[in-house]
Amino acid sequence: MSSAPFAQRSAIAAAALLCAFCAQAQVKIAYVDPLSGGGASVGEHGLKHLQFLIEGINAKGGVLGGQKLEAVAYDNKGSPQESLVQVQKAIDAGVRFITQGNGSGAAIAISEFIAKNNERNPGKEVLYFNYAAVDPALTNEKCSYWHFRWDANADIKMAALTNYMKDQKAIKKVYIIGQDYSFGHSVRKAANEMLKAKRPDVQVVGDEVHPLLKVTDFAPYIAKIKASGADSVITGNWGNDIALLLKAAADAGLAVNWYTYYAGGAGAPTAIKQTGLDHRVYQISEWHTNVPAPEMEAFADAFLKKYGGNGHQGWWYLRMKNQMDMFANALNIAKAADPKKVAAALADMKFKNAIGAEVFMRPSDHSLFQDMYISSFGSGTKYDEEGTGWGWKTTSVVKGPDTITPTTCKMTAPS
Repeated sequence: MSSAPFAQRSAIAAAALLCAFCAQAQVKIAYVDPLSGGGASVGEHGLKHLQFLIEGINAKGGVLGGQKLEAVAYDNKGSPQESLVQVQKAIDAGVRFITQGNGSGAAIAISEFIAKNNERNPGKEVLYFNYAAVDPALTNEKCSYWHFRWDANADIKMAALTNYMKDQKAIKKVYIIGQDYSFGHSVRKAANEMLKAKRPDVQVVGDEVHPLLKVTDFAPYIAKIKASGADSVITGNWGNDIALLLKAAADAGLAVNWYTYYAGGAGAPTAIKQTGLDHRVYQISEWHTNVPAPEMEAFADAFLKKYGGNGHQGWWYLRMKNQMDMFANALNIAKAADPKKVAAALADMKFKNAIGAEVFMRPSDHSLFQDMYISSFGSGTKYDEEGTGWGWKTTSVVKGPDTITPTTCKMTAPS
């Protein structure tokens, strides 16, 4: 038996227990996205992204001198109302960092909810990391100090697409179709305004929205597009709404060019291959698998091998990697998992990402600016998608500083 006094032995035991706890301590981040319903294919694959990123960060020693990151999944069923229920569950469970991306209706609800929560609970603040919800309002009139967005907003993406389209002289008639909620309406508005300004000769022969993630057969919509005589379609559809839309186009033999935000989502590459439209479907994104960058290529390949599954679904979101790498960096700068301190570290962060490009957070509205790629899907690429033999090929690049747009955001950092 030790000769040390009982009080000393107790203190040593308590310190050992504390150290054991410290070694096991975790920084939790809640993933609140659709894991059931029409958005599940996107939500589930996004969760795999987050898990893979956290595995990599933890394998390199974690954060804050050895603490591990942990993802906790919450199914919002694609609903803004259910999102708030799940965010409250996460907060009640002690989670102080939330991430979500699909879609903007849920994002606006979450952002407003967290701002009110933080006002009511000083010292117990929560941060919201938005990796994919791109309604411009989120970093303009509905901006919040507690919200950070890692994706380019819908207007920035449409500006890039229409800048490319204005030089395609074969475009004469355009059909606009989208989802009936805030993001879908933002895409419609921007497409109409920008086409009119840049190509007033182009005729918009259709402009409609459909229920979000509820349509199971897009054949009637495709029939209207075909009857309109459109040579090009613009859509912001995501999830099942882009995969099923393209599948219906393939079934109907609709031979038009497609200008999209999310044609790289689950099932969409397979549907594009079925259309036979070789390099006639375009997407605007911050990255794709055929952007030459050895570090990112190896990363994406490792993800595909581990999480690709039978559908051969690969890595989609460089922006989520930017988010988590910058979050880990901010935690280490803050020296604590304190949302206020982490927010201060992120607010004006400059960062060199996995493709060697400089990205930066704008402190006035917490928007990340990065290079944007317009790419077409088809044959002759190094890497394919979903085992189709077709992949994405860059047709145009917009450098990060050239994507900067003004913001009307007015927010004040908390004292």
